[in-house]
Amino acid sequence: MSWGGFKKAASRAGTTLMQKTGQVERTIDREFAEEEGRYKTMEKETNNLQKEAKVYLDSIRAMASAQSRIAETISLFYSHDRSSDGAMAGHAYKAAVDEMDAVVGRELDAPYRATVLEPIGKLNSYYPTINAAITKRDHKMMDYDAARAKVKKLVEKPSDDTTKLPRAQAEHDEAKEVFDILNEQLITELPVLVDLRIPYLDPSFEAMIRCQLRFAEEGYEKLSGVQRYFADNIRDDYANGALDVQVEGVLEEMRELSIFGP
Repeated sequence: MSWGGFKKAASRAGTTLMQKTGQVERTIDREFAEEEGRYKTMEKETNNLQKEAKVYLDSIRAMASAQSRIAETISLFYSHDRSSDGAMAGHAYKAAVDEMDAVVGRELDAPYRATVLEPIGKLNSYYPTINAAITKRDHKMMDYDAARAKVKKLVEKPSDDTTKLPRAQAEHDEAKEVFDILNEQLITELPVLVDLRIPYLDPSFEAMIRCQLRFAEEGYEKLSGVQRYFADNIRDDYANGALDVQVEGVLEEMRELSIFGP
């Protein structure tokens, strides 16, 4: 930071302190505060949207990988069995899951990044520039407040140096002009930016739904093909609790084995 910049920062810090103690009046612009609040809400929500959209993609990848590991394990159970219903179902499940895993990489990952993550990320990348403009406006507002306070003080307690008040008034007018320009610009442009979020994000929202639908349809299609290897009564047995009884029976047989001890 240059010496001039350091002096400005120190002066603004002093102005902030005096505003807190009531020695310098702070400019209150309710219109700007309202637009800034709407903008800050948008910034927070779109940053959260980018984070959660990435979590979704990571979760799909993790689920596909977990399915592949499960399918691999089930397939190993039937490594020497190719003809029983269970074996055919296990091998068909592995084939289906492998295809679904390929779909994630081929038809979900890249399109989702291009149509969802990247547009949201690009929008979020603009916020630092906008925040810098807001910070600059706040700094100029403090300069204006300090200049106004200085003029007020000289009016209430005139100086022996008659040139001080005109100089202070000129500094005040310049500070006010700079502040008004930045303030008006942000009041005008922030609501435009906030309103543009909908037409900008709508295509990404549609793309996200299409990607999710494609993955769901692919999963349904592949896994439905595995169902034909199960007996027709399996679904009814699950619904009426017969499968639970069967599982408990197998567990009881395991508990009767000598390796479980007395």
